Amino acid sequence: MSITSALVLFSVIWFMTFLIVLPIRVRTQGDLGDIVPGTHASAPEHHHLKAKAWITTGVSVVLWAIIGGIILSGWISVDDIDLLNLRPPQE
Repeated sequence: MSITSALVLFSVIWFMTFLIVLPIRVRTQGDLGDIVPGTHASAPEHHHLKAKAWITTGVSVVLWAIIGGIILSGWISVDDIDLLNLRPPQE
């Protein structure tokens, strides 16, 4: 795996993890009862974005190491996930 592939893999894992972590523990204006005129009641008031970014980074590093190890070890290859049998078998 090249450095570019490793960075792309980490970026994909980071953003997927961030989208999962983002809605956790969000306090909305409706929850607090302080709705600013012209906004939705579901608009976030306390989002804790910095903490969520750090949590996402930590989880992503662990997942990236596991997935990168699996890819580099050859335990799972492209031939294993070729569901349409487009590649000829290698001997």
